[in-house]
Amino acid sequence: MRLARKRLLEWYRANKRAMPWRETRDPYAIWISEAMLQQTRVETVIPYWERFLSRFPDVHALAIANPDDVLGVWAGLGYYSRARNLQAAARVIDQNYGGKLPDDAETLQTLPGIGRYTAGAVASIAFDRPEPVLDGNVKRVLARLLGIRADIGLPATVERLWQEAGALARGPHPGDLNQALMELGATLCTPRAPRCESCPVSQFCDASKKGDAESLPIKARKKPARKVEAVAALVVRRGKALAVRRPSRGLLGGLWDLPGGDLVTGETPRAGLTRALRERTGLEISRASAIGIVEHVFTHRKLTLHVYRANTSTDRIRLDGFEGHKWLAPRAIADLPHANVTAKALDLLISSTARSSN
Repeated sequence: MRLARKRLLEWYRANKRAMPWRETRDPYAIWISEAMLQQTRVETVIPYWERFLSRFPDVHALAIANPDDVLGVWAGLGYYSRARNLQAAARVIDQNYGGKLPDDAETLQTLPGIGRYTAGAVASIAFDRPEPVLDGNVKRVLARLLGIRADIGLPATVERLWQEAGALARGPHPGDLNQALMELGATLCTPRAPRCESCPVSQFCDASKKGDAESLPIKARKKPARKVEAVAALVVRRGKALAVRRPSRGLLGGLWDLPGGDLVTGETPRAGLTRALRERTGLEISRASAIGIVEHVFTHRKLTLHVYRANTSTDRIRLDGFEGHKWLAPRAIADLPHANVTAKALDLLISSTARSSN
């Protein structure tokens, strides 16, 4: 394993992909990149990372920012709890650590949203601490390298992988070593058709020797995404449209949305819209027109969203399940921090308006 470690470092330094966060030693910038890279592709993250640092260049700037501004810069990147946790952690760092990230994994893990992986990545990459990382790429590399043929979702298997990653991290340049493992999994030791002939550690790899690399790691089959039908509407009162803010916790937390809700079994979209708006906003609607359907896939939900335009004359709002609301010009809703599924619905409404005016 010592020789494998040496080969990994040599390979990484010669072959690593260019990424802007690899050109800095700023712990804050590295932390932001690690938060963004969770479950998100590198190519997607780069422009978001650059915009985020331009808007919030340090811990203090993030700590004192308007939460809507933070979500607005993050909008489109998904998994919005990451943005809320970043700001919550920044406030703790600003107040308790003088605006500087703690340099050890144990303290980092006490901050909101920072788990074992992110703490290990920041501690090793930014502070040269011999801390391990274990993401999907590293799990795959280690399972193949060490010939681990047990379900990697089992707690005992996960703990073994952490121990093996920890053993590899001990030694010179732990940050580069951890990035080498992740880079290898992203570029050569891929889930399908791994390029074993180009791998710097193939001579040490149990799966390569046995010829079953593509079958590893072993994972339990995922449950299929649950199908959900919902309704949402552009509700207009005296020329102004209603935007509602989702609860800070839960799916798309803290983002602005069109009012609506899930359909119940056997309910038609039109009836569901009337019920959902009455229950969740206190509004009675009229002249509801079906505009179209938006399809959107979340991690565990496959959503079919029926989009409407409707009018209301009700003046009093009684929110249930939303944390705030605004009446504003219909097109101004797109300027609020919102999710991709809301953007799809707004695009549908805008295109419908354009068609009707021609």
